[in-house]
Amino acid sequence: MAGYRKLGRPTDERRAILRNLVTILLDNGKLETTITRAKETQRIAEKMITLGKRGDLHARRQALAYINSEAVVAKLFNEIAPKYTERQGGYTRIYKLGPRRGDAAEVALLQLV
Repeated sequence: MAGYRKLGRPTDERRAILRNLVTILLDNGKLETTITRAKETQRIAEKMITLGKRGDLHARRQALAYINSEAVVAKLFNEIAPKYTERQGGYTRIYKLGPRRGDAAEVALLQLV
């Protein structure tokens, strides 16, 4: 199905996982997870950074509706988004790290550029 990945979870669990992953990524600047989760998180994180670049009140409220922490939203709008004002997209990158030891799932490092 085009558009998104289901990640083998019900809708509410999938949304909660992605919200938490985006919050962690924006707070720490990097995140280590499976490749499919990293790709989905990348889509949403890029949208959040674009909201931060807009910088108006409506964009801030939209980001607060998705991101769990007010401190992370403040960091997004005050620190992260101003770094990307000249950039037209591609705020994150994915490095493939290889298989995980326990279950051999492909692991990737998602980080802000």
